[in-house]
Amino acid sequence: MVPPELPLRIEAVGALHPAASGPFLKAAWEPVYRGRRYRLQSGRIFAALGFEDVRGPAEAVPHWFDPMAMLHNPARSDRAAISAAVSPHDNEIIETSIPSRLDALSWSGFHTRVVIALGITWILDGLEVTLAGALSGALKESPTLHFSNSDIGLANSAYLAGAVLGAIGFGWLTDRIGRKKLFFVTLAVYLAATAATAVSWGVASYTLFRFLTGTGIGGEYTAINSTIQELVPARYRGWTDLVINGSFWVGAALGALSAIVLLDPAVSGPDLGWRLAYLTGACLGLVVFVMRMWIPESPRWLIIHGKPDQAHAIVGDIERRAAGHVQDERQQAFLKFRLRTRDHTPLREVAHTLFSVYRQRALVGLALMVAQAFFYNAIFFTFALVLTDFYGIDASDVGWYILPFAAGNFLGPLLLGGLFDTLGRRAMIALTYGISGLLLALSGYLFSIGALSAQGQTIAWMVIFFFASPAASAAYLTVSETFPLEVRALAIAMFYAVGTGIGGVAGPALFGVLIDTGSRTSVYVGYLVGSTLMIAAALIAWRYGVAAERRSLESVARPLAFIE
Repeated sequence: MVPPELPLRIEAVGALHPAASGPFLKAAWEPVYRGRRYRLQSGRIFAALGFEDVRGPAEAVPHWFDPMAMLHNPARSDRAAISAAVSPHDNEIIETSIPSRLDALSWSGFHTRVVIALGITWILDGLEVTLAGALSGALKESPTLHFSNSDIGLANSAYLAGAVLGAIGFGWLTDRIGRKKLFFVTLAVYLAATAATAVSWGVASYTLFRFLTGTGIGGEYTAINSTIQELVPARYRGWTDLVINGSFWVGAALGALSAIVLLDPAVSGPDLGWRLAYLTGACLGLVVFVMRMWIPESPRWLIIHGKPDQAHAIVGDIERRAAGHVQDERQQAFLKFRLRTRDHTPLREVAHTLFSVYRQRALVGLALMVAQAFFYNAIFFTFALVLTDFYGIDASDVGWYILPFAAGNFLGPLLLGGLFDTLGRRAMIALTYGISGLLLALSGYLFSIGALSAQGQTIAWMVIFFFASPAASAAYLTVSETFPLEVRALAIAMFYAVGTGIGGVAGPALFGVLIDTGSRTSVYVGYLVGSTLMIAAALIAWRYGVAAERRSLESVARPLAFIE
């Protein structure tokens, strides 16, 4: 509220009414107090100044009307009435150049620290998923658990189901209370659940703890992908996003090495190695708490939520770290725009934005997420079962086969990621999805006729996922940069949830059943389903994708709070 005893001035905002002979504006007048603007409907401000509600012809307002003179006329002091008409939370208007200042920065040590601190989350996820795959043989041989292939598929699907629900719940909170706060909440959930998994005593407890672990990781997806988009300059955004998401495979390699060591009978017993492997993930997560201190809250989020002082302080600090000084707005032509601040975005507006205003983009995001979720989760969660059941590889040796597989997955985003910023999003997404689908169909056929050895199968997977890894990361890139800031985290969560629910949860369960049949032909059918989904997604991306490369987020999707 504007204190009535303090100085206040009224400024006109809008376009001149075509029928007005004086300075009457048909849109609104703005009270300005200490540089902060408060939006008022014309009727409310005129009523506060002693006039009738003006919504009729322009002639109803005299051309000599001067709101400044009225406010400074001692005979009429109606500041209290004006104050009562103002709501600083809903009507504050801020002019900002913060997005332009962030996009103008060159790559610096600050951005490198962001990549490291945020990439750790994907390393943890990679560690979790790899352990789930690599330890499947040990879980079947455990004297306590005695898992079947179907039990393993159920537990893996529970992990993904938890990630779906965690993404939605924490995604909503991320847009409402900020990116940084959620970092620590979701990480705490992950750590507690992973440590609990290590003491599982049966199928039910193991499945429950995997579900809870998934909720923590799912929440991390939304907060972190939002932060990547909002802190990294536009010209580096594609490569950065792909490399951070690709760091999942660094975790996969760590998980593989952990499994190799901890499942060695000379190191630990059959019921101890897999428990120590899960504790490894929990210990690694403790390091992340310290690294998260490097990451500030998103200045873009702060501006929208009416915290310009904090936003400017953070941007100034980033500029000093990146450029050695704060960028001078008087010397550089930064693009400015005006925003109406808000406390939150109602769910009805979220739904309208995603499924009405941006319906086509929503369908593209959904197609990409479903295809990559089925493709990745179906194969990666069950690759150990393929190696042990069809190639006779000992469960303790599975980790060695993960290492080249993980190398291909990490090198793909690292080497191809820059092309998403130069050749463009549509071309590279279509290319990587299409090649992945074709190669999976070909390798699946060779598998079905028994033409591949275990080593040949691993090489085939390594080549396939060299292209599939940047494709999968590009799905997250697409849904996180093509929707407005106010709904970004929840958009990531919703598309991840729907995509994973359809493709990710169903994939491992389906492949677990197909592998249990012992038929190579049955497994090949599953590969063909994944191949078809990837090729279809490639065609959709090429036809309907958004060319977002090297463009500011605000030009790709204008904030809902934007004012003309």
